[in-house]
Amino acid sequence: MKRVFLVAILMAFHFSPAQFTGFNIVKEVKVKNKGVVVSAHPLASEAGAKILKTGGNAYDAVVATQYALAVVYPQAGNIGGGGFLVGVKNNGEKFTLDYRETAPLKASRDMYIDKNGKADTDLSQNGRLAVGVPGSVAGFFATLKHCKLPMDKIIQPAIDLAENGFAITEQEANLLNANKDNFKKHNQSAIVFVKDTPWKTGDILVQKELAETLKLIQKSGLKGFYEGKTAALLVAEMKKGNGIVTSQDLKNYKVAERKALEFDYKGNNVVSMPLPSSGGLLLAQMLKMASYENLEKYQQNSTQAVQIMVEAERRAYADRAEYMGDPDFIQDKTAYLISDGYLKSRWKNFSFDKATPSAEVGKIIQQPKESTETTHISVIDKDGNAASVTTTLNGLYGSKVVVAGAGFFLNNEMDDFSVKPGVPNMFGAVGGEANSIQPNKRMLSSMTPTILLKNGKPYMVVGTPGGTTIPTSVYQSIVNVVDFKLNTNISVNSPKFHHQWLPETVSVENNFPETTISELQKKNYKIDRIKQIGRTEMILIDDNGSIHAVADGRGDDSVAVE
Repeated sequence: MKRVFLVAILMAFHFSPAQFTGFNIVKEVKVKNKGVVVSAHPLASEAGAKILKTGGNAYDAVVATQYALAVVYPQAGNIGGGGFLVGVKNNGEKFTLDYRETAPLKASRDMYIDKNGKADTDLSQNGRLAVGVPGSVAGFFATLKHCKLPMDKIIQPAIDLAENGFAITEQEANLLNANKDNFKKHNQSAIVFVKDTPWKTGDILVQKELAETLKLIQKSGLKGFYEGKTAALLVAEMKKGNGIVTSQDLKNYKVAERKALEFDYKGNNVVSMPLPSSGGLLLAQMLKMASYENLEKYQQNSTQAVQIMVEAERRAYADRAEYMGDPDFIQDKTAYLISDGYLKSRWKNFSFDKATPSAEVGKIIQQPKESTETTHISVIDKDGNAASVTTTLNGLYGSKVVVAGAGFFLNNEMDDFSVKPGVPNMFGAVGGEANSIQPNKRMLSSMTPTILLKNGKPYMVVGTPGGTTIPTSVYQSIVNVVDFKLNTNISVNSPKFHHQWLPETVSVENNFPETTISELQKKNYKIDRIKQIGRTEMILIDDNGSIHAVADGRGDDSVAVE
């Protein structure tokens, strides 16, 4: 068995052995006949791997990892948010779980419009009115029917992490310090994330209240969160401000089991998330349009390749703004939007000579932004079951509100609706009527958990955080492997780019090739250099069953092996 550790950061501090103070950040492994977990934090990946070692399968592991992320990665890991799961079993069964948050019963189309008719995005992004009905815990329980172990075993690693405490990384310390004022502004009670002196690397974060909340779930199941003490504390938190989530909203929450979105890309069966995730639909559109220009003829990040891919992104995101939303509330046009007839007509005005003006591919309406503070988990077990899961609180630490007495952050997911059709959200994505606010409706998402199959077996498990950059990052990851024949590590860590129709600019990471940037600018592309796009977690499985798993080098992301 070969294991490759490209980056290993050992944190060793002298505290109680019960506390989690020493751990490795492992960026890359190659194994065979073992299960692997890739997530945003080494302790969460280890929690999933521990469950695999004790007899769990990929779905046990992915639930354990999600619970652990709620403890060790509070900026995005959560029990107060929502997410999507794409699963492929070793018997060929494919399934998806939609545990996206929903709008409360008291929500209304114009709830964030002020008396002058302007959208007040501060209300949709910060504080209690920004909170949608959480779906994560319901999603974990909906996953149970695919698991081998009971929930009381799966949740235990997270309880241990919360109760005993763990050493925080430099990134987490910096984020907690940067958000101290926001935490104090939006919380009336003292919270463990705020202390008098600045957080520093290696400080121990203990979350006793969160541990008790997790124990209630362990003891009472789904009712331990959506009813009883935890639900009462959540509703009480709403009443401290202008929040509208009620006990009835919590009792009424249901996970939606949806048919996976499937399509072929160059002999690979792509299995992704359908609406209300725009991700799978965008992925299908972009891959199909790019294939019309024989993308494989070009080099990765060459001018021609980037131009083809950007123009596919431009057209797909224009469709996102006009057509996409919760399929239970709108006419679902997925089949039409990914048909060759429609996409070839979309592609007719593509030219290598110059950028296509965005006004030529869609009616200009400003789109809502979408938070980049998501988190992704990729898992495969030794038996070939695969899970790809993306979850979110939306913004960094969600609404910034912690449920007093329960210890967890609440989402600010209401901002992912079109707060006012035509007004951009926090990530600049534009939305129209299809994504307007309605009670019980699920807000449109960009999360794109995806699994590729070759000859009926999982070949790639992939996903990333990054708001509206998620579909384009997954798109590039697939193209890097399938078209450009790059290995897993290069596919994940090479510089990325992103375009979403509006704004007109193409975002590129700081280390993007300058020659390509210069040539694109000559063709009227506006370039915006940014620090980082996404944090991709990828697993590739070759024909011999060898597994190559890579955690993105852009963060504390880490791989763990059972």
